[in-house]
Amino acid sequence: MILPRRRFLRLAAGAALLPTLSAIAAAQTYPSRPVTIVVPFPAAGPADVLARILSERMREALGQPIVIENVTGAAGSIATGRVVRAAPDGHTIILGNLGTNVVNGAIYPLQYDLVKDFEPIAMLPSNHQLLIANKAAPAKDLKDLIARLKADPDKVTIGNAGPGSPSHLTAVYFQNAVGKSFQLVPYRGTPQVLQDLIGGQIDLVFDQASSSLPQVRSGQLKTYGVTSKVRLASAPDIPTLDESGLPGFYASIWFGLWAPKDTPKAAIAKLNSAVVDALADPAVRTRLTELGADIPPREQQTPEALGALQKAEIEKWWPLIKAAGIKPQ
Repeated sequence: MILPRRRFLRLAAGAALLPTLSAIAAAQTYPSRPVTIVVPFPAAGPADVLARILSERMREALGQPIVIENVTGAAGSIATGRVVRAAPDGHTIILGNLGTNVVNGAIYPLQYDLVKDFEPIAMLPSNHQLLIANKAAPAKDLKDLIARLKADPDKVTIGNAGPGSPSHLTAVYFQNAVGKSFQLVPYRGTPQVLQDLIGGQIDLVFDQASSSLPQVRSGQLKTYGVTSKVRLASAPDIPTLDESGLPGFYASIWFGLWAPKDTPKAAIAKLNSAVVDALADPAVRTRLTELGADIPPREQQTPEALGALQKAEIEKWWPLIKAAGIKPQ
């Protein structure tokens, strides 16, 4: 059958519009089922707590339940691998951080690209680190500590939560800043590090404020400063390392949300809007601030800001990691 030319052109135009109409329909119905946030760390840890606090508010904006799925192993690379292979429809996303979405690319032989194979959704709060010591440590402040470290660096031990962990990277960064090498002692996790620090088996540790601030408050540990650019709202009495004697020394464990590559922009936009709403909620902000989290300003809660931060951190940390010869356990 031969169709009249005008009718043929109308049918062809309609067929050409089908993908667009399908995409619009999908965007209008997204999310059509529960959204899974994959967390690359165990339950009750800082990343898991952050995911659960945000999900309580995000589910209201999205109109669907949010499932938190803890996928551990290989410093989070198993979780990122799971998400990169997920359907790019916005129903499976990952709450990653400096370690999973920057550091692992310099340490592990990943089968995917941490930048090209993910779509950034939103920058989330950061958790800065405290430089902590046993309560009986003799140095009275950071300048005194650095002077003592330089005088006898071979006897100094700095614990960390394992090769490639944020506490390990910041310790290496600290060595470079001070200009001396110390004994870096790896542990299997943060609880073991803090236990030995309190017991006096090691001298120093860089640890997330949300984890060690209670021990500092109780007098079990002492701190020489925080790695943020400004003092923490939850601990304004603790100086920054920058103001205390290490100018420009900044290191934060920042978090973000990513989706698989080619996730529709409309889904990214809805997810971002849900995050922005959650971070604007007074109850959410109070809970996060109490945990020592640093909530990014509204203009930094964008996919573009997260993408730019990730690339800048790759440029900062990858050379340090490779120069230090850091390898996975």
